[in-house]
Amino acid sequence: MAAEALARLAEERVDHRFKGLPSDAMGRTVAELTAERRNLFTDGFATPVLALSAERLEHNLRLMETYAERHGLAFAPHGKTSMAPQLFQRQIEHGAWGITLAVPHQVWVAREFGVQRVFLANELVDAAALRRLAAELAADPDFRFVCYVDSVRGVELMDAALAGAARPVDVVVELAAGEGARTGVRTEAECAAVADAVAAASALRLVGVAGYEGEVPQATPERVHAWLGRLVALAVDFDKAGRFADTDEIVVSAGGSAWFDAVADVFGEIPELSRPVHKLLRSGAYVSHDDGHYRKLTPFNRVPEEGALEPAFRLWAQVVSRPSAEQAFLNAGKRDAAYDLDLPFAQVVRRDGVERPAAGIEVTGLSDQHAWLRTGPEADLEVGDWVGLGLSHPCTSFDKWPLIPVAEADGTVVDYIRTFF
Repeated sequence: MAAEALARLAEERVDHRFKGLPSDAMGRTVAELTAERRNLFTDGFATPVLALSAERLEHNLRLMETYAERHGLAFAPHGKTSMAPQLFQRQIEHGAWGITLAVPHQVWVAREFGVQRVFLANELVDAAALRRLAAELAADPDFRFVCYVDSVRGVELMDAALAGAARPVDVVVELAAGEGARTGVRTEAECAAVADAVAAASALRLVGVAGYEGEVPQATPERVHAWLGRLVALAVDFDKAGRFADTDEIVVSAGGSAWFDAVADVFGEIPELSRPVHKLLRSGAYVSHDDGHYRKLTPFNRVPEEGALEPAFRLWAQVVSRPSAEQAFLNAGKRDAAYDLDLPFAQVVRRDGVERPAAGIEVTGLSDQHAWLRTGPEADLEVGDWVGLGLSHPCTSFDKWPLIPVAEADGTVVDYIRTFF
């Protein structure tokens, strides 16, 4: 099913929906365009155009595969980062247990492309979505689905919507990362009350505990380790109380992209429980990494002996105005570049096939369709130059581009990644 669905993506025809692609590619299928192996810089691609590095993408996939294996972790990377079924498939081929998602729409996309294991890192109380989920579970006995619960009321709403379902929905109690954090149960006593509600619900099955350490207030290594210790202790206490009697394995899950080293440390010390423990890491931003937020926060900065992720995105834009020696404007703005965490970073300038560092060039602001550049005395920049921009925050980079060229170092485009937001 997955192979057939992905093959259908390759048969999609290039048209006005897709930015930056060569005008003479219109009407070709994606497979036909891929087979032409066009060059990003010389074969008709128009600025602005976002590209992924083929080599860096593969490097990142391999690095996290080996990291998870080394630390004895199962891996369900968060798919909301890319919402790209082709990347889901590559992540699974690189050892991922399944895909983490956040909302029902994302689940339906993953299911359309054959994803058989989904961890929903969110509460799910929408009756219509729950009925559709029940139908998916009934139709496919191999489909595994797990989601959060964090309130007795939520459990009651789920149980009511799922009345008569052929299979129970597996749930994990979400432990909040602290007071004032996002979702999740605030205290261990309340966690027990939610677990009791699950036990009383005919349509649900308690299979573990989970949470998101990235929400720990004023996070430090010590505070993150302490919270993860609470999560593990909750699993131990639930197991002693016999709360996992109906499951074959106990799920303990955490892991964003900033603290997965702490997750590996603490999960590596989980004691033996009554059933095998499924230690599930969910970091997602690694697949493309970035040049800002995650470059600064990645755990590989703390454990360099484990390797290093490489930023795979580059947004190419063109200088369209140079009104003064101190200022220039590119033809890419908020519609093209992530800007919720940091502004893009000018990295390289390309002119007449020659690429050089973007010395003395800084992005100072974004309009809808323009990037504002401050240029110092050392900046060699002319109207018509291409500027390669690094981006911060993968999750708000992928979502602006429905079809993304994957280019090798020399500019040869070897694939196109389709996104579904």
